[in-house]
Amino acid sequence: MLTRVYRIAVDNIDEGSVRECCEIVSRGGIVVFPTETVYGLGASAYNGEAVKRIFIAKNRPMDNPLIVHISNKKQLYEVVEEVPEKIARAIDVLWPGPFTVLLRKGPRVAQEATANLPTVAVRMPAHPVALRLIDCAGPIAAPSANISGRPSPTTGFHAMVDMFGRADAIIDSGETLYGVESTIIDATSKPMKLLRPGAMPVEKIAEVLGEEIIITPEARGYRESERALAPGMKYKHYSPETPLILVEYREDVEKMVEDVIRVVEEVGGTGKKVAVIASSETFHRYKGLADKVLVYGSRKNVFEVARNLFKILRELDREGVDIAIVEGVEEKGLGLAVMNRLRKASSKVVKYHQNLYIPGHNSIQT
Repeated sequence: MLTRVYRIAVDNIDEGSVRECCEIVSRGGIVVFPTETVYGLGASAYNGEAVKRIFIAKNRPMDNPLIVHISNKKQLYEVVEEVPEKIARAIDVLWPGPFTVLLRKGPRVAQEATANLPTVAVRMPAHPVALRLIDCAGPIAAPSANISGRPSPTTGFHAMVDMFGRADAIIDSGETLYGVESTIIDATSKPMKLLRPGAMPVEKIAEVLGEEIIITPEARGYRESERALAPGMKYKHYSPETPLILVEYREDVEKMVEDVIRVVEEVGGTGKKVAVIASSETFHRYKGLADKVLVYGSRKNVFEVARNLFKILRELDREGVDIAIVEGVEEKGLGLAVMNRLRKASSKVVKYHQNLYIPGHNSIQT
């Protein structure tokens, strides 16, 4: 497939390029476009055949639904059956932004976009290029623009690595703001549930809604859901090709990382190349112990960690190491989203010095 690449600056939007991409979507094509979270791979939410092409391009299971992206409230009422009053008030505060809400689906949305479910996940992205494209093309169904299971793309280059030759067009608008996907809340359940933590802290959403939001083990990334109501709930996600061991956070997490390095070396034998992904406060401890040390940001700035996470996981695969160990972060605010992604990306999860392993994961093996 011939893929056209458009470089559209956020502060100087080329309206002609946007219109060309809009026409591609309107003709049933699929287009990579930027959002404030990650890059998406989009098709018209009303065109089932076009939506099918997204699943084929990504090698994505058809029972894993997409998010429908809108640019105004009129479109919201086109894609959902109804909007509860409490949700209507919340979106006045939280949209545009990285907040996705699961509601009852309207009849116009293609069944392929919702995996034949009666619900649809909807959000209004806070990215000027995305909003211009959706203004022109109408609601766009989109997952992240990566091969399924791999880290999500946070730059146009990442999207090109995965989607060149698979998508009809790619819009490159540089690096995304947040670096992790949107937060998804199920507004059809009582009480409301967190389906996927993301760039908007669940604490903020709960405050705006004025009610508690249930955080399940699946939302924390401890296990996969049996059924996917929204993206990120089922199947392995975000994984680099390099095997990854996550060490769960506690104040002396670096001591446990050092222990895990020694275990890996003992089990794997000499010649095993080990990388560590760590904070800017602790990375110096691993120099001399690990072959490569990558820094994801400061523990004091989880926004920085979240923004760098997928970029670091993609970089890891270019380092030529056999295995990697990553420090966990404290699970509050954006830290919940970071830990969800790391648990899903990791092949092994180590919890504390007692060698307790989270259910569903094996003990350390190399």
